[in-house]
Amino acid sequence: MNYTSNTRHQLLQLCYIRTVTIFGQSGLLLYLFFALHVTLNFWLIAFALLAMALLNLLSLLRLRSPMPLTQLEFFFQLVADIAFYVCLLYQMGGVGNPFSALLLIPLIISATSLPRHYTWLTALLVIISYSLLMHFFIPINLPDTGHQHQAAALLNLHLAGMWINFILTAILITWFVVNIRDNLQRQELKLNRARASNLRNQQLLSLATMAAGTAHEMGTPLATMRVLLHEIKLDHSDDTELLEDIGILQAQVENCSDRLKHLADSVQQEQKESRLLPARQFFDEIMDRWLLMRPTANFTPVIFNLSGEPAIYSSIPLQQAFINLLNNAADASDKPLKIEVSSDSQQILFTLLDQGPGIPLEQAEKLGSPFITTKGKGLGIGLFLTASALDSYGGEVRLFNHPEGGTLTEVKLPVIQESQKNGH
Repeated sequence: MNYTSNTRHQLLQLCYIRTVTIFGQSGLLLYLFFALHVTLNFWLIAFALLAMALLNLLSLLRLRSPMPLTQLEFFFQLVADIAFYVCLLYQMGGVGNPFSALLLIPLIISATSLPRHYTWLTALLVIISYSLLMHFFIPINLPDTGHQHQAAALLNLHLAGMWINFILTAILITWFVVNIRDNLQRQELKLNRARASNLRNQQLLSLATMAAGTAHEMGTPLATMRVLLHEIKLDHSDDTELLEDIGILQAQVENCSDRLKHLADSVQQEQKESRLLPARQFFDEIMDRWLLMRPTANFTPVIFNLSGEPAIYSSIPLQQAFINLLNNAADASDKPLKIEVSSDSQQILFTLLDQGPGIPLEQAEKLGSPFITTKGKGLGIGLFLTASALDSYGGEVRLFNHPEGGTLTEVKLPVIQESQKNGH
């Protein structure tokens, strides 16, 4: 059997249409019976309307069930509607009833909701029903006021009914089709987001694979450089300036070796170091760590405008995301960076303003994609990894050209709620 995510939504719309139909037909029945004194089988018609109302109630209860709703089940819902419409029209003049167009509503719903074979079956049932109602029906008879007057009254009643039916049908079709269109647009948006997320995950996997391979391959040349630097240091033990340069190179080689070593167990390290921190403490630690890596960084004191005590889940990817942004801003300009952290009840806003050349317009929309960079020597993966890390925590990063020059970087992160804190 086929299952679709839209079937529940379509059944809910069908229940709304049934409700309008039941009230409309009930009002018409009362008007004919009490106002015009038309001879009708009142109880049989009332029974059909009550049965339709019962089906509507059962359908609403069915929507609360966790069991999946199949297309076949929805098709039988439409068949039941056709049967109810036939019962009502049979008692009230057949196809001469101006509300006979109600038979088209199940067909329209089927055409916009179900596969082709169900729609053709629905069309066949509607055609057969309409054809039978042309020959088998109970005519509507007004009180005997003379043949001419009765014919004129029937004509007026028919025209009034057609006018009311046209208005109701136009409203129902417009409302239903608009809902279908909006639902399709929402599904398309979800699909596009899923495709973008899948593409980003594939790109991340490719980068991770390349990083793992590079980490394995870099072990040998780093070991060779370590041995050569040691030998050069022994051969030139009397050259003080050279020894200082060699010491710096050795420190950098060891730093690279340590980073590659940590890369292998980064997942375990992330699980150990991930913790919930107050936002102020999180950003203070970020700045301290960044200053150790970049002691010559130039920035004004961080401005905090926090509402309450918001918290952040501190993890290695999230820390590295902010360090990447700080490094990019520092690379763009030697002038002091302006950093501000603010928050409200919903989100934390981190803003970073550099005084560099800004973002080229032709690259503004592509930033955040892999291998897109504004730096001539950059690899173009820093901002991509930053955006991916923030997205996994429900955040986002945006870069703008500031009116006064430079680039304004904005990072938004959701505020951790109390229930999330307790569950952590």
